[in-house]
Amino acid sequence: MFKVHEFNVKITCDGCSGAVERVLNKLKDKGVEEFTINFETQKVVIKWSLPANDVLEVIKKTGKETTLLSSS
Repeated sequence: MFKVHEFNVKITCDGCSGAVERVLNKLKDKGVEEFTINFETQKVVIKWSLPANDVLEVIKKTGKETTLLSSS
């Protein structure tokens, strides 16, 4: 069963967005069903089968300030 996790990610440029996109694409074979990155709102929404904290740690590895907003 997939859960939807919403994160606030400090995205200041296309490079930041690209870094987050790259790490999430690498997780497609590990449970990431789909994700959206909204540059304007600085939000990343991920549909994934694993806990939100696992996703949070992966995004933080990009060096971007990241916080969990919601998980359902």
